[in-house]
Amino acid sequence: MASGAAQDAGRTAIRVLAVASQGGHWEQMMLLRSMLETHATRFATTEADLLAKAGITDGIILPDCNLDAPWPSLKCLIRSFVTVFRLRPKVIISTGAAPGFFCLLAGRLIGARTVWIDSVANVEKLSKSGTLAKWVASEWLTQWSHVAKPDGPHHVGGVL
Repeated sequence: MASGAAQDAGRTAIRVLAVASQGGHWEQMMLLRSMLETHATRFATTEADLLAKAGITDGIILPDCNLDAPWPSLKCLIRSFVTVFRLRPKVIISTGAAPGFFCLLAGRLIGARTVWIDSVANVEKLSKSGTLAKWVASEWLTQWSHVAKPDGPHHVGGVL
C-alpha cells in the first residue's frame, strides 16, 4: 500500500509523520515501514535519494543538521515546524537525529503523540537529540536494555 493512502476497515487511518536522518536512522525507520504504512504515513528524511530508493513518492526532504551547528539547525527547525504545522499528523515517530527532534518538538505544540526511538548505534548512552527528546516525546525509547532507566528512556525491544 502506498504511504499516505492507507485505509483501515473503512475508517480513515491515523496521520503519521515518520522522520529519520540518513544512514542508520533511515535504515531503522525502513524496518518499521510495513507497520507504519498501515496508517496514513508520510516519511521525511534528509536525502532525496533515500526516498527514491525506497519507492516513496510523497516523501519530504528536511535540511540535514546537527545540534552543534546553529545556522543549519535553525534552517532545519523552521522547515520541520512548517512541515508539521502543514501536515498536522496525529503521531510523529523518529529514529533520529536532529531533524526528528525538531519535528517532535513541533508535534508537541500541535498536540500530536510523539515517539522517539534512539538509534541502535548509541550503545553506551543516548544521542544528544535522544537526550533532549525526553522533554518532547510522549514515548521515549532506547534499543538497549542497559541504557534504559525507570523514568526513561524505556526499553521495549530493538528495531534490528
